Amino acid sequence: MALWKEPTAPKRDSALLTPEPAAAREEFTPTKASTAWENGRRVPADMKESIIGSALTIEGKIEGAGHVRIAGRFKGDVHVEGNLTIEQGAKVTGGIKAGSVIIAGELDGNVLGAATVELLVTGVLNGDVKAGTLTVAAGSRMRGRVEFGWDGHELPHHSNGAGDGENGSAL
Repeated sequence: MALWKEPTAPKRDSALLTPEPAAAREEFTPTKASTAWENGRRVPADMKESIIGSALTIEGKIEGAGHVRIAGRFKGDVHVEGNLTIEQGAKVTGGIKAGSVIIAGELDGNVLGAATVELLVTGVLNGDVKAGTLTVAAGSRMRGRVEFGWDGHELPHHSNGAGDGENGSAL
């Protein structure tokens, strides 16, 4: 006599009533849908989000593959392959390179090479932006140069005879 019960195949009707094992279910996360393709390349869907809390002040450098959400203060460069979110009330001072950047707080620095940059109504950006797409909400504030939609191509230089002589643009 066996000490365990032999497994039997489930009946067809009972298979519909039994839940799938946890390993077979795909867990939904809000950032998962946005991470399939970023910056022209596939990014692993299992990236985790790191959070810098609102009561923290950190100085240094953030680098790697993952999502970062800053709710406190951070001074230094951020280079991530995932998404960067700067929460309302947060302040970041430094250069940013990320797949996607959402600014609801304050950023003093440049955003370079992002696929998308979104400046929300409470967002403040003091710096230059070079991105694939830029979304700016009414009420947000920005001071700096912006280049978007060029997909890495050089900006066209138009000469109209007037301007500062460097690139032919009028002041």
